[in-house]
Amino acid sequence: MHFLSKVIILPALICFFIILPTNTHAAPPAYDAGITRPDSIIYRELDEVVISARRTPVLRSEAMRSVRIIDSEQIRGASAHDLAGLLASVRSVDIRNRGTFGMQADVSIRGGTFDQTLVLLNGVNVTDPQTGHHNLNVPVDLQSIDRIEILHGSGARIFGPNAFNGAINIITKEPGEPHLRVSLTGGQHQFGSAGLTAGFSSGAVRHHLSLNGMTSDGFVENTDFRTGNLFYRSRMDLLNGTLDLQGGYNEKSFGANSFYTPRFPDQYEHTRTGFASVRWLPGGSFRLTPVIYWRRHHDRFELFRHEAPDWYTGHNHHRTDIIGASLNWVHVSALGTSSAGLDYRYEHIISNVLGEEMANPVSVYTHAYSRDGISLMLEHSLTHGSFSLSAGTLIFANSDLDAPFTLFPGIDVGWQFRHHWRWYVTANRTLRLPTFTDLFYSGPDNLGNPFLEPEEAISLETGVKGIARQFQFDAAVFRRWGVNMIDWIRRPQDDLWRSENLTEVNITGFEAGATIFLGSQPRSGTNVRASSPASSRTSYRKTSRTSSRTLSVHYTRIHADKSSGDFLSNYALDYLKHKVDISLSYPLSERIGIRTSVTWQDRAGSYLFFDDGAFSDIRDYDPFWMMDLKLFYDIGSVRLFGEASNMLDTRYADIGNVPQPGRWVRGGIEVAFR
Repeated sequence: MHFLSKVIILPALICFFIILPTNTHAAPPAYDAGITRPDSIIYRELDEVVISARRTPVLRSEAMRSVRIIDSEQIRGASAHDLAGLLASVRSVDIRNRGTFGMQADVSIRGGTFDQTLVLLNGVNVTDPQTGHHNLNVPVDLQSIDRIEILHGSGARIFGPNAFNGAINIITKEPGEPHLRVSLTGGQHQFGSAGLTAGFSSGAVRHHLSLNGMTSDGFVENTDFRTGNLFYRSRMDLLNGTLDLQGGYNEKSFGANSFYTPRFPDQYEHTRTGFASVRWLPGGSFRLTPVIYWRRHHDRFELFRHEAPDWYTGHNHHRTDIIGASLNWVHVSALGTSSAGLDYRYEHIISNVLGEEMANPVSVYTHAYSRDGISLMLEHSLTHGSFSLSAGTLIFANSDLDAPFTLFPGIDVGWQFRHHWRWYVTANRTLRLPTFTDLFYSGPDNLGNPFLEPEEAISLETGVKGIARQFQFDAAVFRRWGVNMIDWIRRPQDDLWRSENLTEVNITGFEAGATIFLGSQPRSGTNVRASSPASSRTSYRKTSRTSSRTLSVHYTRIHADKSSGDFLSNYALDYLKHKVDISLSYPLSERIGIRTSVTWQDRAGSYLFFDDGAFSDIRDYDPFWMMDLKLFYDIGSVRLFGEASNMLDTRYADIGNVPQPGRWVRGGIEVAFR
């Protein structure tokens, strides 16, 4: 914490907000994203989910931001087996796959790069400081996820730095609901997957435990993979509050065919991720919530998996550690809702490639680097009649920055101009720190830059959204003015990709989408959850579940002002110009159902085409259609399913010269015990 002498003002500010008086107003009840109700109110209450689009939880229908939600029913019905596959069909989200089934995938939002998206697990920042390539190495399997919230646009004042173009908050199932679920899947290319989740209680402690594993021999040479997940979460009521613990472990090993250069296709990577956090949820009127967390990530990259040439000096070894603590406070009064968050984060890496040379090497590690930062996030929200206002700021200081602290303010304004219809406008300033790879990586084709400046941007957005009995619609127009944008670029006659600050990259975009509810297929009654953030306690009740027939159509259009000019951009200017996402969920009967998703992508940018052992010419990315399909048949507590990814057997490129699979057919069984 060597920079804290420059920011003495921060503790004083947080103390001022904490000593304000509090009262006992409770937050609105949160409805489970999977609950639907019969007849006239079924569609409206689908939208009443508490989300984290502000520092204080807000109903989705009242949010003054663009937020997409993937709920538990969509997760269960999807043909995806990993986070990347699940996010690929979300509007304005760009998934660029290197490995299959989430072995390595880059996620970006609204034309940003993969380093500009913040990833959270139950509100805890698990973003990787080494590189955004590892941001989806989250130690949780899909069966443990209750819903995923995707915030479009800058979220710095809400979640802190690096929520540059958006944030993804993964929310797991509440511990304690008695269940045991087992699943087995098999398919082409020797694909196999097995998973188990269990919920149970032991005295005052409520538990959730899951294990999951996947394996495949790969669709072409050196695309095989093995991966496993272990996740545990528990809650225990103590005194006047609840102790929330979570922990997880993820391991992946995979052939990395042409991941970083097609000149050496026999690449290989092995990653390990450990994570744990402890949170105290107060039950009284004094709403002060502390959290501490830790994340460790190991990465071993082999440029040559088998036979290496004489000049090859060895594999790359990296280990990053993150230690963080935060304190969040909420106060509700007649003047609105005030909130404050104080967050400290320490990031450290030891490596044989990244960082500064150590005087005393440790094992294979010869370099090290660390930085720490403190964030104070303040926000106040109020509603008067049909108008709503939310304003706040991030006060940020970091050991990598020269300034003692920097302000990143933002404001959201909303107008409920009709029942269930809302117009909003939002403006925010945001930043992103360079990753350790941006700063230090040096390889046969790459050269980092330790003198990089942080990316900064101002974003403006306006939109409208509404919901009727059988129709849900929203649209937004946005603009981002970015300076010091970081990209890996390659100039003519240069053999290296270099990490540099581009002068400006301005993004203009439009997104719109509609969901039509075609009717409902009643299903047998089951226990569902209704929770209240105020009490942090969960109750269960018997209700009638309904599986909705829905058709969703979404479109995104993005344009960047800056073109590559006399250099080739590797990331910042390779964005999706057009994206169409269509999904259909259609139960054919009480037992049989079908879910399909179709995506059309048209990407800007180009890449150096590699053929016959040499780079030949510069090629543009070709637009393409993708289709995934899943069929299921329910027999009591047993579900039989068949699924296919890339149903149209499309040949395409997410990243230049990296091979992608064609049609991949799988089938399996899922058994639920209660």
